[in-house]
Amino acid sequence: MADGSAPGIKPISGGVHLGIEHESARKHVTGAATYTDDIPELPGTLHVAVRLSDRAHARILGMDLAKAKQAPGVHAVLTFDDVPGDGDIGPILPGDPVLAPDVVEYAGQAVVAVAAETLSQARAAARMVEVFYEDLPAVLTAQEAMEAESFVSPSLTFQRGDAAQAVASAPRRLSGTLEVGGQDHFYLESHIAYAIPKEDGDLLVHSSTQHPAEVQHAVAKVLGRPMHGIAVECRRMGGGFGGKESQPAQIACIAALLANATRRPVKFRMDRDDDMLMTGKRHDFHVRYDVGFDEDGRIQGMEMDLAGRCGMSLDLSNGVVDRAMFHADNAYYLPAARITGHRCKTHTVSNTAFRGFGGPQGVIAVEEVVDEIARSLGKDPLDVRRANLYGGPGRDVTPYGMPVEEPDILAELLDQIERDSDYRNRRTEIDAFNARNTVLKKGLAVTPVKFGISFTVKHLNQAAALVHVYTDGSVQVNHGGTEMGQGIHTKMAQIAAQEFQIDVDRVKVTASATDKVPNAPPTAASAGTDLNGQAVRLAVRTIKGRLADFLAEHCHTTPDKVEFRDNAVFAGNHAMTFPEVAKLAYLNRVSLSSTGHYATPRIWWDREKCEGRPFFYFSCGVAVTEALIDTLTGEYRFPRADVLHDCSGTINPAIDLGQVEGAFVQGLGWVTCEELWWDGQGRLRTHAPSTYKIPTSRTIPEDFRVTLYTARPNREDTVFRSKAIGEPPLMLGISAWLALKDAVAAVGGHKYPVHLDAPATPERVLLAVEDIKARMAAGG
Repeated sequence: MADGSAPGIKPISGGVHLGIEHESARKHVTGAATYTDDIPELPGTLHVAVRLSDRAHARILGMDLAKAKQAPGVHAVLTFDDVPGDGDIGPILPGDPVLAPDVVEYAGQAVVAVAAETLSQARAAARMVEVFYEDLPAVLTAQEAMEAESFVSPSLTFQRGDAAQAVASAPRRLSGTLEVGGQDHFYLESHIAYAIPKEDGDLLVHSSTQHPAEVQHAVAKVLGRPMHGIAVECRRMGGGFGGKESQPAQIACIAALLANATRRPVKFRMDRDDDMLMTGKRHDFHVRYDVGFDEDGRIQGMEMDLAGRCGMSLDLSNGVVDRAMFHADNAYYLPAARITGHRCKTHTVSNTAFRGFGGPQGVIAVEEVVDEIARSLGKDPLDVRRANLYGGPGRDVTPYGMPVEEPDILAELLDQIERDSDYRNRRTEIDAFNARNTVLKKGLAVTPVKFGISFTVKHLNQAAALVHVYTDGSVQVNHGGTEMGQGIHTKMAQIAAQEFQIDVDRVKVTASATDKVPNAPPTAASAGTDLNGQAVRLAVRTIKGRLADFLAEHCHTTPDKVEFRDNAVFAGNHAMTFPEVAKLAYLNRVSLSSTGHYATPRIWWDREKCEGRPFFYFSCGVAVTEALIDTLTGEYRFPRADVLHDCSGTINPAIDLGQVEGAFVQGLGWVTCEELWWDGQGRLRTHAPSTYKIPTSRTIPEDFRVTLYTARPNREDTVFRSKAIGEPPLMLGISAWLALKDAVAAVGGHKYPVHLDAPATPERVLLAVEDIKARMAAGG
């Protein structure tokens, strides 16, 4: 230590609000990043294959396992009866058996699990299993479930005012239906788990999961062991998008059961077909609405039914359908509303979380309503959207009673994107283009999004972190969030570096592990940085407080005179480098490790009364998308898209820009090309890249302009006043679907209503075009 300034002091690099590169970016592009399948296999590792049901609903009369058990390399063949603990791993309520017991409830359900020396041996043995069935009646669609009153959970209704009366007494009225398709997560890395037995019957499980604590709980449950004997670790995932929130538990449990039975390490790596057949998707919805409005298009009342196809079990469907209901207002004030969500039980795979968690389905439903209102009045849809926006007092409360505390931001965003996209001039130019062309037609659409940030289950809104400072001044951060490519580890390192005022390359973020940070919620709901960032910050501040108290005494000053700055610590007239402080504190027996725990304030939700403040704040954005369709084939492309999203206070603008771009494209894929198709026997037929079409380079808008709106820091006390970014921009892709609808309407000079379900595949676009042409020919 020396008086004055310490040698080598310089401003820190890589703190918050800087667009530094993803901590694993170079590993990703060079192939050096370690995913679960890249972990070197221990000697004796066995591999897993499962026998899947080919029936949607059937009673299992018996199974012949003899050939499989005698097959080369096979060490274990397990059924539900071989589970030593509880075989039901439903994340919320029972209903999700780890292997089918006496009844199968969807085609693709795992019935038998096989462990063998090689993957090819395991697959061959699984094919040898014979299962004898008695078919049972199957309910396959949400509409069928509604008719049969088949539900996984009771329906729920948000009610404000007398919606039926408001609709009936309004000057204008419309009703309609909309089919909203599901979506496969199509993460680059399919589901995988690697279970390694330890002494005393303990188990280490490497899992590609967004929720290590849930995997830990499920594995302990099926083995009949306490959770302290199970450790779950995830360094990174090759994508998750919600598909690895609840559903990795089954994959990990199957690996764990086989590891427990054989006392050998066991890896369960799913191929793409089995992954798509066996695991849940985004919920598809059947929507019905009845809306009353005035001559300006302003909504007077709305009744809406949202029927989500949940599949064979509850899984996370209560939260998903609730979230669809929460977002059935989107950016629009509804003076009188009845919004009902139905949780339909069908004999299809149990649908699960997907980026937006039901929000996109609610948003697309109300955007369809507003768009239909505009078309019925012959008005520009942008003007009708503006007329219905949330506003000041009297127009600033949601149907579930939560105030929209910054309603003017929606108008601000629309003002800016209208200017930036040159919306009005382009609308005129597109009208002229459509008048000149009979085969090609253009469409233009603008949509906003207002997305609530927080888990709607209150207890999930918490996070913990564990931070260590070592005597060389390096810092290790452990937190409960998981890295799936979205950059949470990078942001946690930036937050720790900013708080300690040290260079970010002095901070290392470890794998997410249940034996370091227990009981963590899933990394979901766009809340990963909000929650874990605050927990890291609190842990760091605890250590800084100890150091300040120690240095104040050591340097004969007061704690308020201790300052962390520029890779150094200043105490009165003394200065030391951060490593010198760490070493000195250790020598004086000062603890250099601390936990931090954060719980989101102000949120509450009374589900019985359907009122409360379920969200900490709202994240908003807008998009304008242009579409060009070929009326002879239904094929289309998107010449341009303008996206503006509120990212004020961004921890890392480079990462957030990538999140907005990726979310928009994923949303665009959902509403255009990604079609899931089941046959009449309930078998998914689009379960590989050859039949299921994800967005490609040809899907992305040719002129793709994405801007981060940074004018307003978060009014709520989030970490460095940042705003969540993971899910909200996905819903801006809905503008592409509405642009296609606008282009179809142009075929008939915008004089005929257009029905276009989502996804708007080229086939559906062509059918909509032909429908317009038929009505034109009929003169009606």
